[in-house]
Amino acid sequence: MQDRHLFEYAVIRVVPRVEREEFLNVGVILLCKKQRFLKMKYSVDSDRLLAFSKDLDIDALEENLLSFQRIATGGKDAGPIGELDAASRFRWLTATRSTVVQTSKVHPGFCLNGEDSLARLYDQLVK
Repeated sequence: MQDRHLFEYAVIRVVPRVEREEFLNVGVILLCKKQRFLKMKYSVDSDRLLAFSKDLDIDALEENLLSFQRIATGGKDAGPIGELDAASRFRWLTATRSTVVQTSKVHPGFCLNGEDSLARLYDQLVK
């Protein structure tokens, strides 16, 4: 168990009509502080999303997801939030919000490798 590190993850969801609370999973974000790992993986299946909500603005959705990606990556390109440490960026990204792009509650786990765990969770929860 010594090789395993605590990680936290949340599922990224598209909620076209917030009042209905219906959503589709489009990605996963994972933080492993010990490995200094914060990354997200997502995909936009336009056909599936438009079948779910014909009025969804796919371009705006992709812009929002790219913003999430920039913040997860960090740095000046992500604005003031991108300058925060990885854990603070993760908390900001996973904060409760009432917008089209939301995250699930944060869940814990243990991993050997953050990248492998992110790929596994993406395959299980999004694909």
